[in-house]
Amino acid sequence: MAAPLDLVTTDRSVGSTRLARLIREVAHLGGAAGPAAEPDRRPAYRALAHTVRGLILDGRIALRTRVPAERDLAAALGMSRTTVTAAYDLLREDGFLESRRGSGTWTTLPPGSGPNVSGGWLMAAQPGAADVAIDLSCASFGMPGALIAEVLAEVGPRIAELTADPGYYHAGWPELRELVAERYVQRGLPTTPDQIVITSGAQHGNVLALGLLCGPGDRVVVESPTYPNSVEAMRRARLRPVPVPVGEDGIESDVLAAQLRQAAPRVAYLIPDFQNPTGTLMSAERRAEAADAARAAGTWIINDETVSDMALDVPAPAPFPASVSRAAAEQVISVGSMSKSHWGGLRIGWIRTTPRMATELAGQRMATDMAGSVLDQIIAVALLRRGWGFVEQRRELLRRQRAALEAALAAELPGWSWRRPSGGLSLWVDLGEPSSSELADRAAAFGVRLVGGPQFGVDPGTFENRVRIPFTLPEQTLRDAVRRLAAAFRCEAALPPVPEENRWVA
Repeated sequence: MAAPLDLVTTDRSVGSTRLARLIREVAHLGGAAGPAAEPDRRPAYRALAHTVRGLILDGRIALRTRVPAERDLAAALGMSRTTVTAAYDLLREDGFLESRRGSGTWTTLPPGSGPNVSGGWLMAAQPGAADVAIDLSCASFGMPGALIAEVLAEVGPRIAELTADPGYYHAGWPELRELVAERYVQRGLPTTPDQIVITSGAQHGNVLALGLLCGPGDRVVVESPTYPNSVEAMRRARLRPVPVPVGEDGIESDVLAAQLRQAAPRVAYLIPDFQNPTGTLMSAERRAEAADAARAAGTWIINDETVSDMALDVPAPAPFPASVSRAAAEQVISVGSMSKSHWGGLRIGWIRTTPRMATELAGQRMATDMAGSVLDQIIAVALLRRGWGFVEQRRELLRRQRAALEAALAAELPGWSWRRPSGGLSLWVDLGEPSSSELADRAAAFGVRLVGGPQFGVDPGTFENRVRIPFTLPEQTLRDAVRRLAAAFRCEAALPPVPEENRWVA
C-alpha cells in the first residue's frame, strides 16, 4: 500500500513539460511487437486518466511524486483545463492521485495494491520439480555437461599441484584477474590486474560495493524497474532506494540529475547494458550525462554489466567507464559475471575499479568470506582461455529462442505487447491490464513458474501490468509455456502435466 501523504518526505515532482512528453509518448507508441493498438474512443478526460494511470503503474512516474497543477498540464498538452481537471478527479476517485489543500497533488496507488515483496525471491531447489515444471522465473542457462567434464579433466592435475598452497587469495586467483583485465582491454578499456577483484558472482560484488560505500539510512538511486535481488540487498543493509524511471534509451537522465541533487545519494546502481528486466541499452549520450551528474553530486556508480555479453542485434557495447570522461570514470565500480555467459553455478564474478578502491574492496570481503574458491577460479580460467566462441553460440541460440517466444506470444496472446530488446535474456511484456501477480499465482496450476512485474519495482504495487519472460529455455519449452500462460490468463481448465522433455533443460 502506498504511504499516506503525511508520511511523504520526498521532494519528488514532475513538471508539466515532462509529464506532457510522457503522456504523448505513451499515446503515440510505435514499434511495439504484437498487434497495433486500437484508436482510443473514450472521452478525452478518461483517455488522459488511463494514460497517467499507466505511467504510474509502469514506474514512469514514481509514487509519492507531486504532479503539476491542472492549469499548467492543460497548457502543456494543449487541452482544456476542464478536461485535465476531470481526468485528475477520476484518478483521485480510483486511488491513483491524492491531494491536500495547500500542498498539491501526489501520485499514489489504490488501497490494497500489492503487497509487493520488492527485492529477491528464492529459487526452487530443483528447477525440474513437478511443482515448477517450466520455470520462467530465472533468466539463465545451464552448462553443457560434456564441456564441463572436458574442462574438469583438463584442470584436475593442476588442482592437485596447488593443494599445498594455503589457497587464500583475497582479491582473486592472479591468473583469473589477468584474464579479466585482458578482456576489458579487448573491449576498449585499459585495465590492469590490480584493478580487478574476483567475487563469488556479480551479486557478491554489488553487496561488497554497497557495504563499503554506504551506511544505514543512506540513499541509493536505482532504475525502476530493476534487478530485484540488488534492491533486496539494499533494504537488508537498511539503505533507502530512490527510483528513477527507465526510458527507451536507458535511465531518464534529467530525472536522475534531479534526484542526485535532491537526494544526495551515496551510490547510483545502474544496468546500462540490456537492462534487467527491460532489455534497454543505454545510449552513449545518457551514459555521459549520468556519469557527469554523478560526479558532480559526489555519487559513486555501480555499473552492473552481468548481461553485457548478451548482445543479439547490435555490437557488444563498450564498457561504461570507456564511454564517459576520465574524471567521471574514477567514480565507477563495474561488476561483471560468468553466470550468463557461461554458468551461474560456477559463482565467478568480478569488480573492476581503481587500484585503490580494489584494495579496499578486497579488504571488505575479508569480514565475510575471506576469499573465493580457487577450484572454481581455475575452472573459470580454463573456460576463458577457450575463447568466446562458446558465448557466440549462446547468442545465436538466444536469437532463435527469442523468435520462438515472440511468435508464440503473438499467436496465443495477441493483446500482450513488448519491445524487442537488442540484447539480454528476456522480454518485458505489457499485459494491458494490471494483473501480473494474479497471473503468476494462476500460472503455477498450469505448470509454469512466473514472477509478477511488482517484484521488479522499487515502489510497492508498480508494474502490475508487466511480466518478465526469459527466452533462455528451448524453443518447444517456450511454446508450451506460452500456451499454458494463455490458458491461465483466460482462466481455462488446467492443462495436462508438462512432458518431461519440455521441462528445464540444463
